[in-house]
Amino acid sequence: MICALFGRIFRSHMKRSAQRIVVNTVMSSTSPQKAPEPSSSSLLSFVPGGSALSGLNSKFQGWRASLGLSNPGTAENLQKEVKATLLQNMFFDGARADLSKSLSMNPVFQVTHSFALGSQTAPPSYNFGAVFANNNIFLQGSMDDGGNLSMRFNQGWGGNHVTKVQSQISSQPGHSMIQIEHDYQGADYSMNVKTLNPSVLDGAGIYIGSYLQSITKNLALGVESYLQRADPSSSELNTQFMAKYTSTDKNWIATAQLQPAGILSATYWQKLSEKVDVAADLQVLALPDRRDAVATLGAKYDLRFSTFRAQLDSSGKVSAFLEQRFAPTFAFLVTGEIDHFKNAAKVGVGVMIESSSLTPEEMGLTPEGLPLPPP
Repeated sequence: MICALFGRIFRSHMKRSAQRIVVNTVMSSTSPQKAPEPSSSSLLSFVPGGSALSGLNSKFQGWRASLGLSNPGTAENLQKEVKATLLQNMFFDGARADLSKSLSMNPVFQVTHSFALGSQTAPPSYNFGAVFANNNIFLQGSMDDGGNLSMRFNQGWGGNHVTKVQSQISSQPGHSMIQIEHDYQGADYSMNVKTLNPSVLDGAGIYIGSYLQSITKNLALGVESYLQRADPSSSELNTQFMAKYTSTDKNWIATAQLQPAGILSATYWQKLSEKVDVAADLQVLALPDRRDAVATLGAKYDLRFSTFRAQLDSSGKVSAFLEQRFAPTFAFLVTGEIDHFKNAAKVGVGVMIESSSLTPEEMGLTPEGLPLPPP
């Protein structure tokens, strides 16, 4: 309820379908390789007194490199591990079916038909989607039965630069949007700038900039600012501060995000074993006219051919999600939620079926048609 204050304006209209799995896989495999950052010493040599500055800059860069700092990741993915463990972005109720067809693997080209009905919170829907990706480009599009069109485009530029565009055209007034952003990944820092619904004529829109810097091998600090301009005569600026601490063995990660207005988000994630992850999330709202807090605990357990997630929050909700994969191309999903305070319950079932032109050996199938066990 708290993240919705700022999160809703940035979420796209992407359907939760089998494309989510393909998107994550493609993005990790098509991310551009880090290129060495250009040195500023050659530029300083043309400035009066630049030789001295160049020497100081070289010493500073050498000291900085001797620290052995790594890239801290982006501000957008600050809580990536926690989100992959908890159920907020995975839970559904009613019935769902995702039917995918892989038309090509290099470059990746996949189409998906998604059906949903019986939900207590959303009407029955149909969604058609397509994904195309190669080493530098990622393109995803979808259209639902209401005529709402969504698009996502990522373009890698050489080494560390990625430009992203998200757009939605909706039949409902006020739901259409466009978001343009650019990521830069440095050796030990990352920067991002984005704009939402910018107006070229009067400069109205939402503008966001973030910077995350590794301070030590374990600690990274950052800042993110939001500038909202409803019209040229009015604007609102909000800033939040970020911190991320990663253990030396990378088995646990703690993060915190604080807005001076009185909003705090803190998370903790730990890998207990190769198959078990646990996560905790705390959202605190301490505004002059409203005070609220929600704490969530969750765990993810990877079985041989399935993944089980469960979570409990302070609002009285207990949720669970099971993904059982009978074959690489077929998965069965079951979700459930009990709200003890409201005396309500939700249940969801779904299937994910993928048709591919790959041979059984390429898909990892045994002669009996069962998936191969993990190594």
